[in-house]
Amino acid sequence: MESVRFQCQPGCTRCCDVEGYVYLSEQDLKRAARHVKMSAAAFEARYVYRTRHLLRFRKPRGRQCHFLVDGGCALHPDKPTQCRLFPFWPELLESRRAWEATASRCPGIGQGPLVQIGTAHETAAEMKRAYPSMYEE
Repeated sequence: MESVRFQCQPGCTRCCDVEGYVYLSEQDLKRAARHVKMSAAAFEARYVYRTRHLLRFRKPRGRQCHFLVDGGCALHPDKPTQCRLFPFWPELLESRRAWEATASRCPGIGQGPLVQIGTAHETAAEMKRAYPSMYEE
């Protein structure tokens, strides 16, 4: 791929409603807690599952995310890096097949201005910095 197009579509939350987990960096945790006016410790106790190397949101029963509400994301201005950078994730940009599979579910892929692939990869590098244990080589 030399370039891609992406523009999030108004009212779309399809990326929020796929099987999987929402991972958090320590900074994501602090920003989200501040957004909902909770201490980081209280927010973590209520919404976060922590392993030795990763933090992720706990899944509420029957839903993908506590913060996916009618009309979008309740954390939108302070949403986790993973959510903010979608679809510019290393695993999607490094595989045409993965990008095209994601495009079949995401109406924003193929829309909007051209994004040079170098720029897209620079954006994706933020995922590697935010979640280094997920991208160890």
